[in-house]
Amino acid sequence: MTKIGNTLNIVLMNLAYIVNLLFTSYTVLLFLRIISSWFPAWQGHNFVRFVAFYTDPYLNVFRRILPPLGGVLDISPILAFFALRLLEMIILSFLP
Repeated sequence: MTKIGNTLNIVLMNLAYIVNLLFTSYTVLLFLRIISSWFPAWQGHNFVRFVAFYTDPYLNVFRRILPPLGGVLDISPILAFFALRLLEMIILSFLP
């Protein structure tokens, strides 16, 4: 393999690692948002507001598709996790 081919391969592998890292980080933020919603006293904390600011728009898309069951049980995050993982797999399938 040529030097350019090796360099390109390394760049693509690093890009795949960064994409995976970004999706994993967002998944953790979603998980933190779901856990924090169980504790109303936490809603005023700056970190929880930061997490909500970046995750609620994404979760709201799925809440419109799948509203809470009985007005209480919100299972839309399951669909959100699935869609996020599917998108990650599609993007990573184009990288080595």
